[in-house]
Amino acid sequence: MDDFLKKFFPAVFEKKHHALENNYCKYDNQFLQLFTSCLYLAALIASFVASKVCSKYGRKLTMQIASIFFIIGVILTAGGINIEMIIFGRIFLGFGVGFANQAVPLFLSEIAPPNLRGALNISFQLFITIGILVSNLINYSTTNVHPHGWRISLGIAGVPALMLCLGSILICETPTSLIERHKVEEGRKVLRKIRGVENVDDEFDSIIHACEMAKQVKDPFRKLMKPVSRPQLVISICLQIFQQFTGINAIMFYAPVLFQTVGFGNDAALLSSVITGLVNVFSTVVSIYVVDRAGRRILLLEACVQMFISQVIIGIILFKELKTTGDNLSKGEGIFVVILVCTFVMGFAWSWGPLGWLIPSEIFPLETRSAGFAFAVSTNMLFTFIIGQAFLSMLCQMQAGIFFFFAAWVIIMGAFTWFLLPETKGVPVDSMVDKVWKQHWFWRSFMMEDNRPDVKVV
Repeated sequence: MDDFLKKFFPAVFEKKHHALENNYCKYDNQFLQLFTSCLYLAALIASFVASKVCSKYGRKLTMQIASIFFIIGVILTAGGINIEMIIFGRIFLGFGVGFANQAVPLFLSEIAPPNLRGALNISFQLFITIGILVSNLINYSTTNVHPHGWRISLGIAGVPALMLCLGSILICETPTSLIERHKVEEGRKVLRKIRGVENVDDEFDSIIHACEMAKQVKDPFRKLMKPVSRPQLVISICLQIFQQFTGINAIMFYAPVLFQTVGFGNDAALLSSVITGLVNVFSTVVSIYVVDRAGRRILLLEACVQMFISQVIIGIILFKELKTTGDNLSKGEGIFVVILVCTFVMGFAWSWGPLGWLIPSEIFPLETRSAGFAFAVSTNMLFTFIIGQAFLSMLCQMQAGIFFFFAAWVIIMGAFTWFLLPETKGVPVDSMVDKVWKQHWFWRSFMMEDNRPDVKVV
């Protein structure tokens, strides 16, 4: 929004409205990128603290702490009077993201029955996409509210922050977390409640066994470094890296910028972002329906083909038609680029988006689950930070070539999925070692290593 740029980034505002502006470089500003990406650096650091809190005090309290960070961040950003204040606000929002992303997927995986785990966990990603859509609608509604439309946009973020705060008070703790913290009978009671039956002995005994094994591991982060934990750790880290190198955050962060680059005005660019947000939501709903039927691998592989084709065609159009300075794309070409972006977002939203969180949350054994997921969250935030900080500069330097850069990564992702990612559909969380890793042509060799817990000898 121009009012926001004039107040905090006047150099970007001047460049944006310069008569001879470079179509690819009009928003290239390190402070503007830092405003966007510092959230994710804060989330990276917070995720490791959140891992300890999650294990020691439970998933519920971790979500409550996240909501408090969100509320503080909203106050600082919406009330910001200088660049330092809004960046500090973004950092507090980042702390909230780190705590929430650590607790929520684990919470969902632990309360879900195996046959619904994929769909329930993807609801996490679904509501993220709904949040993106709502934020785009709010931005579109407030862009002409001068001079404080941007304050309204940032301030309304307090609504979901308060919802999270109240909701995390009302929900129950997961049975696994309760039993892990020696609240055994309370854990049994909650398990009966969420399953809706009295006889939960088999699942309860499985959780007890997993907790007993977990208790013997005094240093879960050290256990993660052992060969027996390598399949889960490598896959979790790679999924997070690949998720960012699809280029999705580059497109979703800067969709208005991208659409302005190809010739849409400010309002039209924001409206185009609303369209991509709608595609994002409905495609995630497709994933909820399909993931526990078709499985994880088929969704990931199909999306690689879809995203690759979309990125390559966008790159070709921009390379041939959009020059550094001068006229933008024609209206027809601009609309075609929006359709291609929607096709790309569609493929991501029913695959790498939700499954990038689902798979890491379900493949770790209990003794390394929280620590392993902390690595996944922190890796995601690190590479989100890198892409967020670098994308506008990359767009300026690489121009249309940036889409070929991301397309090349999609090929690598597809090969990794084909050869190294096993199917986890319908497998109970605590049976992954026997039913998945010991059966895989490559990863089973790591399971042959000594799998005894790290018991400290006194």
